[in-house]
Amino acid sequence: MENQRLPAIIEALIFAAEAPLPLEKIREILDVPKKEVQGILEQLRADYAKQERGFTLVEVAEGWQFRTRPEYAPWIRKMKKAKTFALSQPALETLAVIAYKQPIMRSEIEKIRGVDSGGVLRTLLEKKLIKILGRKDIPGRPLVYGTSRHFLETFGLKDLTSLPTIKEMESLGAGEREKILSTNGLIDPDQENVPEEAGNDLGPQETERELTKEEGKENLPEAKTNEQSSENIENSG
Repeated sequence: MENQRLPAIIEALIFAAEAPLPLEKIREILDVPKKEVQGILEQLRADYAKQERGFTLVEVAEGWQFRTRPEYAPWIRKMKKAKTFALSQPALETLAVIAYKQPIMRSEIEKIRGVDSGGVLRTLLEKKLIKILGRKDIPGRPLVYGTSRHFLETFGLKDLTSLPTIKEMESLGAGEREKILSTNGLIDPDQENVPEEAGNDLGPQETERELTKEEGKENLPEAKTNEQSSENIENSG
């Protein structure tokens, strides 16, 4: 294969992919060394960064994807009009808890937040921002939750190690946090209050049965815990 054509071929592959395209997948298709593919991707990213285009090449969700620049989000929202992805403050809080403390049980989430989280968990599952990892090997075998690849895509993260530390998040002003969330379509800047997800009258066990039934995961394996991962993210920086 002519090396001078590789950048254009890689661009075409990324453009045609429905989701972020992993480097390994690109290497497999092209049958060239991984190091060479990585070098071309980095050069393409640098080239797009220099150009005043409406989109750029980013490494996100363990893959590569063309994305519109954040500063053009207001115009894109006008084109799309409908705000279908806005999350309530309780949902954002719950998502943050799961992101930093995963793998985590519902009871642990509710202990941190101090309120019932059944309705919020259902919403986050429906929006595919979180997923059920399995069950914890303790009495009752409760469900264990973690973030999904779609979560990484939505927030523009390469992987979970790219999460800002809790200290960094706390150092951001309310305006900066709102800008980040609205750019990713997670809150509607034109709407002051997004209704909180309705809770339910079911207890934790009944709610979990309903959630696993909807997900088609009635018989889940025991979740592989990794407490150190969340501790490393929290304490890094």
